[in-house]
Amino acid sequence: MTVMTLRIPDDLDPSIRAEAEAAGLSLNAYIVRAARRQAVLDGAQRLAALGLSDDLAGESDTL
Repeated sequence: MTVMTLRIPDDLDPSIRAEAEAAGLSLNAYIVRAARRQAVLDGAQRLAALGLSDDLAGESDTL
């Protein structure tokens, strides 16, 4: 497992902590989940830009 230092703007910190708590997740788990979702979205958008999104039709994936 890789360890990273993450700098969060002071004004964003309270809302991230509150949302993690509301979701019943640790702060680490919440941030990992957000990073994973964004990575998947970015990859899907790259596929869509290449015209490959049609290959996903019928797979219950919407881009």
